[in-house]
Amino acid sequence: MKALVLKGKNRLAVEDFAINEQLSPNDVRIAIKKVGICGSDIHYYLHGQIGDFIVKEPMILGHEASGIVIETGSDVKHLKVGDRVCMEPGIPSFGSSATLQGKYNLDPTVRFWATPPVHGCMRESVVHPASFTFRLPDNVTLEEGSLVEPLAIGVYSASTATIQPGDVAIVFGAGTIGIVTALAAVSSGCSKVLLCDIKQGKLDVIKKHFSQNIICINTAKESLDEAIKDIAPEGADIIFEASGSPAVISNMIKYIRPAGRAVMIGMPAAPATYDVVAAQVKEVEIRHIFRYRNMYPRTINMIASGTMRVKPLITHSYNFSDVIQAFDFAASMPEDAIKIMIDM
Repeated sequence: MKALVLKGKNRLAVEDFAINEQLSPNDVRIAIKKVGICGSDIHYYLHGQIGDFIVKEPMILGHEASGIVIETGSDVKHLKVGDRVCMEPGIPSFGSSATLQGKYNLDPTVRFWATPPVHGCMRESVVHPASFTFRLPDNVTLEEGSLVEPLAIGVYSASTATIQPGDVAIVFGAGTIGIVTALAAVSSGCSKVLLCDIKQGKLDVIKKHFSQNIICINTAKESLDEAIKDIAPEGADIIFEASGSPAVISNMIKYIRPAGRAVMIGMPAAPATYDVVAAQVKEVEIRHIFRYRNMYPRTINMIASGTMRVKPLITHSYNFSDVIQAFDFAASMPEDAIKIMIDM
């Protein structure tokens, strides 16, 4: 089938790729319709690896997808041919200790699309477990369905933070994950979210399209200290660290109120430190997340209800015939670009 294949560092090709996926009784076959480009796709394209995950053989990219069911296994009851769906891209071992504890996202043997050596979904069709395939309500578009994957990270972050109605939060980092975390935090009950970054273009997109409850702070030009003093003099109830910046991490405790919470989302390229004593004297709870678990139904419901309005996140779209051009554009992403969508 036609697929976008990463053949090595800085080497992409659209070509016929032989991949044989058998349909088991609990699987569905899905015609892929929309795929979002993720930062990890770009990182593999430019560098050929992320940490210990090294592209050693040609690999199909893409893991943020939606499509239409074209075949169902004999034991599948909740889906039928013609259903519009989105797919959770990580398939755990159902016998692992992490999965049996209900924390399948922590299974070290999880097979995650477009993570070497597992092929991704930027191709004509995929076979996927029905239990990780979710029907989209009629009022949720396929484009919105493909956004469920990154949105699930924000919803999981908000859930991990145990938000209380009226909480004030700070999100560090206005990349896609920081933005969806801010949206999820407001949708989950935060009265104000300060979204901080140094790239004005992204902040301008948020100001234009989203709730006044999200206050954009360009920390290269504005004082976060002054902003938080006016809104929450004792500090924010919650910090979401989505930048992965060691400098931000080292300084974040000062912005949290006594007995507040920090949720660590971003992944620093090297070990990072924070002031342990400052956290201790405030009894700050520091929580970590890795991807998400059991968040797809909740995220789809939030989109369908209008609680999270996400269409403005799609700032650029390309046809699959121009997918290499789309990747080159994403590799030099302008500040006002958030999510690039591929129409398969």
